Amino acid sequence: MSSPSPRIARNGYGIGYAVGSCALGAVLVAGGAGGVCAIALGDGADTLVNQLRLQFRDAEIGASDVDCKAWLQQIIAFIEQPAKGLALPLDLRGTPFQRRVWQVLGEIPLGATLSYQAIAGRIGAERSVRAVASACAANPLALAVPCHRAVRSDGKLAGYRWGIERKAELLKREREALTARR
Repeated sequence: MSSPSPRIARNGYGIGYAVGSCALGAVLVAGGAGGVCAIALGDGADTLVNQLRLQFRDAEIGASDVDCKAWLQQIIAFIEQPAKGLALPLDLRGTPFQRRVWQVLGEIPLGATLSYQAIAGRIGAERSVRAVASACAANPLALAVPCHRAVRSDGKLAGYRWGIERKAELLKREREALTARR
């Protein structure tokens, strides 16, 4: 028997969540009627749930539901075997600029990277490299919007909301998955 979906708050909306463990630590997925609205990586479940509550202050946050558990399993499978890909219904909210950046991130192939400067160029905002980096940092959907594939102009890794070590490991796993496919 599944637990009931979260109630819709009077001036907000309902969000269910599930938390699990993977090779990168704790992973949280949250969503509602519109799909997945948050995917986060961290060191502990409690911290991730607290961050979710801060991120969605107006939402009624509830215990895991069936959809969130299924989405969580898909995300963990992707972390372990990136070649599987992700096919999640996304409820992605951001400014028009952020959404353009996130769209370009979604076009970067598995195991590849693109510099913040190149991303800025692709959206026609060549002088907005810092704003592109900020949009990456504001990404609420780790992995589904692959901001871990954004790098400095010299190809080196720079900041990652969920830790630079996780960014390096994700890219390593993606490259290994591509090598294994050949």
